[in-house]
Amino acid sequence: MIRMIPIQFQDIVAVGIEVSLPKTTLITISTAKGYIMCGALDIQLLNDKLSERQIIAARAVGVRSIEQLLEAPLESVTYEAEALGIVPGMKGKEAIMRMM
Repeated sequence: MIRMIPIQFQDIVAVGIEVSLPKTTLITISTAKGYIMCGALDIQLLNDKLSERQIIAARAVGVRSIEQLLEAPLESVTYEAEALGIVPGMKGKEAIMRMM
């Protein structure tokens, strides 16, 4: 099952997506600039192997829904996200607002 919902931030809309898989759910919220995601996101891979892509992304662990991802503290962020002021410990919704 796939759930996709618009998430309104001021006058811009982000897209939340949940993909139910056997024994896990992939969860992401994206903007035109970047995204936040559940623990399945490999920040080290984005920073090391895909650094030339300059991906703006952050990861929160232990979340089970789009709503939880918005409220959860970020566990890790890419170098490009750090350049926007997105830091570990910041709530997901704060990071999304900086990605607008």
